[in-house]
Amino acid sequence: MATHQKNSVLKLILELGPLITFFVVNARADTWDLTRLGPFADVDPDTVPIMAATAAFMFATVAALTVSLIAYRKVPVMPLISGAIVIVFGGLTLYLQNDTFIKMKPTIVNLIFAATLLGGLFLFRRPLLALVFDSVFQIDDEGWWKLSLRWGLFFLVLAALNEIVWRNFSTDTWVTFKVFGTMPLTILFTLSQLPLLQKHAIAQET
Repeated sequence: MATHQKNSVLKLILELGPLITFFVVNARADTWDLTRLGPFADVDPDTVPIMAATAAFMFATVAALTVSLIAYRKVPVMPLISGAIVIVFGGLTLYLQNDTFIKMKPTIVNLIFAATLLGGLFLFRRPLLALVFDSVFQIDDEGWWKLSLRWGLFFLVLAALNEIVWRNFSTDTWVTFKVFGTMPLTILFTLSQLPLLQKHAIAQET
């Protein structure tokens, strides 16, 4: 039990660490007066916080993936895809000094996950979520179909919410939503699926 709890805590840290880093750097960048540093000397002062936060987010994401690889000998598919897009869109944000790219990153990630799950159901007639989590949840085929459909639609909702927030509110509001809005919504949605998992659970022989 102790080992399981330690693994759960480490996974939570690896998941939240980059997001918290992103939020803290964006919130404190002005206080730290980063314009004194070479990389930010020629950057518009108004965009320094989001640029610094993006760089820190990229570094923290790579660090989290590295620790995950060392600790578990593998990197889960979803964090790996998300991390790769963080590097690409974060790099474009810093190179072009345009925060639109990092703001669009959650939209792109969620659309990829939604297209994968929904495309698997309606194009290939397979609940692809079962390929990723079959070792974690033992549920029947109907349960995998329903779970894949619900998560696919949920990812679409997250993509839409991200577009609404970044296009209509300030950068600080978007950063706050990304850290303290998206994660709670995901946790609540995950908990809401417990009845489905229980209803379609496959009885295991002792």
